[in-house]
Amino acid sequence: MKVIYILWLRQIKRYLRSRARIVGSIGQPLLFLLALGFGFGPVFQRAGEGSYLQFLSPGIIAMSILFTAVFSGIEIIWDRQFGFLKETLVAPVSRLEIMIGRTLGGATVAFFQGLVIFIITIPLGFHPEFVTIPLGLLFMLLIAFFFTALGTAIASILKDMQGFQLIMNFIIMPTFFLSGALFPVNDLPQALKVILAVNPLAYGVDGLRGALGGAVYFGIGFDLLILGSATILCLGLGSFLFTKIQV
Repeated sequence: MKVIYILWLRQIKRYLRSRARIVGSIGQPLLFLLALGFGFGPVFQRAGEGSYLQFLSPGIIAMSILFTAVFSGIEIIWDRQFGFLKETLVAPVSRLEIMIGRTLGGATVAFFQGLVIFIITIPLGFHPEFVTIPLGLLFMLLIAFFFTALGTAIASILKDMQGFQLIMNFIIMPTFFLSGALFPVNDLPQALKVILAVNPLAYGVDGLRGALGGAVYFGIGFDLLILGSATILCLGLGSFLFTKIQV
């Protein structure tokens, strides 16, 4: 347990020491909120869909968690290149404990990042359902744990940062843009609905939107079941791959 706590605390301290990373992680979601929320708001409203900012905010909160969580997992590659990972792995503790500590730290950072964005959306015009905020926080935690574990699984396979752009372009970006975070999914073509159905982030976005905004597509119970199951599976996969990592 001590190792888990130390690694959890190290992940948080590393994030807090990087002011540029904090500003950058807030800047991108804020840009999406301002540019899309206010830019496409009139068009969205004229189409009879109501406030676009109300629709968009849960998706941007999920986006913030997604990128922060994945980057936390990918940090394993940096630790491998600079030797810290080797020092950690040769310590007389199990690799499972190391993975749990890193995942807890990364997920905590991603969760608080999403919480900051959530708070920012309120003065911009987002009106959440305050009664169901705890349920929304649960979805935020599940998204954080899933994508931190996914980042760990990816980083356990990659040997260096050269493959990172491929991962971003072919996995992470499509995961976000095809999650329904930016557009309504009710009238999508069937092919896109199939992609949506196999995208774990789609259930996180839908659950957040249902809990905080009152609009839901799959159903909150179904969202919770699928995302919770996917998170458990991804944590197991990340743990297995991390135990096999070579330094």
